[in-house]
Amino acid sequence: MAKKTLLELKNVKTSFYSHLGEIQAVRGSSFTLDQGDVLGIVGESGSGKSVTAMSIMGLVENPGKIKEGQILFDGQDLVKKSQAELSEIRGNQISMIFQDPMTSLNPVYTIENQMVEVIRRHNRGLSKKDAVAQAVEMLRMVGIPQPDKRIKSYPHEFSGGMRQRVMIATALSCGPRLLIADEPTTALDVTIQAQILDLMNDLKERVNASIILITHDLGVIAEVCDHIVVMYGGSIMEKGTVDEIFYDPQNPYTVGLHQSVPKMTESSQRSRLIPIEGQPPDLMHPPQGCPFAPRCKHAMRVCLEKPAPTVRLSETHTSTCWLFHEDAPATDGYRKGGEILE
Repeated sequence: MAKKTLLELKNVKTSFYSHLGEIQAVRGSSFTLDQGDVLGIVGESGSGKSVTAMSIMGLVENPGKIKEGQILFDGQDLVKKSQAELSEIRGNQISMIFQDPMTSLNPVYTIENQMVEVIRRHNRGLSKKDAVAQAVEMLRMVGIPQPDKRIKSYPHEFSGGMRQRVMIATALSCGPRLLIADEPTTALDVTIQAQILDLMNDLKERVNASIILITHDLGVIAEVCDHIVVMYGGSIMEKGTVDEIFYDPQNPYTVGLHQSVPKMTESSQRSRLIPIEGQPPDLMHPPQGCPFAPRCKHAMRVCLEKPAPTVRLSETHTSTCWLFHEDAPATDGYRKGGEILE
């Protein structure tokens, strides 16, 4: 049985404007997310991951603007919605977990105050007693011990991992169909990271919400995702299933990400990490061609002069690169051919 598409981005372009000029933060993002699936968006800092999430949430504020494209959520174009309409969708249907729970939780209010406010904001007929009971149940679901007592605590009385669990409980408290998690494990130590990822895997099965997981960590992506979008310089470089991106990467940037991450295998114990040399592009003056070309060891003249075509390699796998062109030199690890999409 075919899955239903919940979210579809079509050529989304988001920019920020300053007295120095336009910063093209997202330069034509297109991808889909099916109901119940987990999509990972990976890339280094400044690649456009978080701005893509903020565009979906309708949280791009002045001097930012979605210039072009469609964001279809269950068939409705969120770009055309007013702020009043978006505020009804946020929380009820789409929720977001932000990077640092300490800046997202108000330090002067108890967890109860903050969760109850969110729950009653999106369930106006709900009594405070029922809202508290719902908040306690959500804290129990995300694994916080003695939730009926801990709900009276303040954020500073929780560890970093527990604060992140509170944020996940709050985001899920109104039963959203889409959960966006922006670097949810960045500020946590490795053991707590594993616990949060296990929790998200468990919640995926229990609440059947679709999840977008944003991170720069390929290990995190491999743990929980069904599909992966690789971003660089505001553009999507490669899309595919977890197996395709990890075992058959077909873009030099994706390959570079793999080579710069330590691997826990016997054959890799003595191998050196290979960094991606150079700097990310200046998005106020983006390159004419492929954004990765100045750092790519396979770059040709055309890569610097013209945007690369996007090539479909399988039903689920695409790559944006000139190496697939019939006139490009043969390169180890990269396949020739494929259907050119643009």
